[in-house]
Amino acid sequence: MEEKTWKSVVAILRALQGRQKPVGATRISKEIRTYGVHLSQRTVRYYLAWADRQGLTKKQGRRGRVITPAGIREVRDSFVYEKVGLVESRIDELSYRMSFSLNRLAGTIILNISTVGAGDLGRAVKQIVPIFQAGLGMGRMLIVREPGSQLGDLFVPKDKVAIGTVCSVTVNGVLLREGIPVASRFGGLLEMKDRKPVRFTQLINYDGTTLDPLEIFIKGKMTTVAKVAKTGSGIIGASFREIPSAATARAEKLRKKLEEIGLGAILVIGKPGQPLLDIPVGEGRTGMIVLPGLNPVAACEEAGIETSNLAMGTLFDFGELVRYEKLGQA
Repeated sequence: MEEKTWKSVVAILRALQGRQKPVGATRISKEIRTYGVHLSQRTVRYYLAWADRQGLTKKQGRRGRVITPAGIREVRDSFVYEKVGLVESRIDELSYRMSFSLNRLAGTIILNISTVGAGDLGRAVKQIVPIFQAGLGMGRMLIVREPGSQLGDLFVPKDKVAIGTVCSVTVNGVLLREGIPVASRFGGLLEMKDRKPVRFTQLINYDGTTLDPLEIFIKGKMTTVAKVAKTGSGIIGASFREIPSAATARAEKLRKKLEEIGLGAILVIGKPGQPLLDIPVGEGRTGMIVLPGLNPVAACEEAGIETSNLAMGTLFDFGELVRYEKLGQA
């Protein structure tokens, strides 16, 4: 398949990614125009049929198609040279698309999707629960899906269990709906001492990467999240973000509200115009450090449990999440 045609296929897969329900050719044709790809509905159907045969998409009757895990991998792996900064773009896109309302406590949030072997779930739970107890993840909510089921737009393989953790980009979406734009600058490794943040030891710019930084750090076994949960000292994942200084007081109030409803993730908010952990901020900006939802899964990798992780995997209904304590009772 020639490059131009393959780009059209990838655009179609992108339009399907992150959708909780099947999507038809008409909607896909309109969606991909925002990517600069103009295809008729008939052409989209032709490419979808081809993608079905390749195992990249799956037909759901007359309702349309959903993307498969193989299709998600193709979106992430194709045309890497064109996707530098893709993480930053996806952060902005999902922040805008999520519909969660603080007032109604309803709507969609952003979910990370991790999978472990079905036989490893018990071991994984023993690693995950202490991280939530120590307040080192994104809030206190998650979801587990059994083999052969579906989590968002991902079909769970028959030999795997999917664990959905709330992505910290949900914080961006909440603040955006409250009129506070958030600039995501870095994902990194944060040194903790006596349960307090000391410094970032590694940083990756969101605008210069095609992969979520914490996915990289987890697979590199560069964290010691379990140790931090036990002793208060070690290395965890974290991100550095900025908000307008004028919104600092409002952000502090929202931080407390998020903690109350089980979505706490903001570790610290700095002072307007001043560096936060030696990281400078722009004039009229305030730094903010946020804990990622994948920290509990990092503890699994530290314990030798193999995981597969997809940060910002899908939009998901907040009402279907459960508290981590129920996972510990399972």
